[in-house]
Amino acid sequence: MRTLVIYDISEDNQRSKLREHVMNYGLRPIQYSGLLGEVNSHDRFVLIREVEKYLSSERDSIYIIPLCDGCLKLCKIIAKQGRSMEEDEIEIVGGEDECSSSRSSTTRS
Repeated sequence: MRTLVIYDISEDNQRSKLREHVMNYGLRPIQYSGLLGEVNSHDRFVLIREVEKYLSSERDSIYIIPLCDGCLKLCKIIAKQGRSMEEDEIEIVGGEDECSSSRSSTTRS
């Protein structure tokens, strides 16, 4: 499932190490403090457990956000040069993970 990681880490060294660590999972930078890529549910679970060591102050935070196909299609990018979340060279295949909003919309009568 496509996964977005965004972070606010105050210490430069820890921030660089976190970025490198997340990129080892195959995510690529989309902003200075944001990376996007395909991560399966097991690897995302492991990543969540690993990143806490990069937090160095009470203000630091790391968001790991799985994005289902429906959520991805709703994303809008505002930029001088037109871009979309779907421009990535990542094929979206059916889902081991599905967001609750898409499940609930298909089960309502």
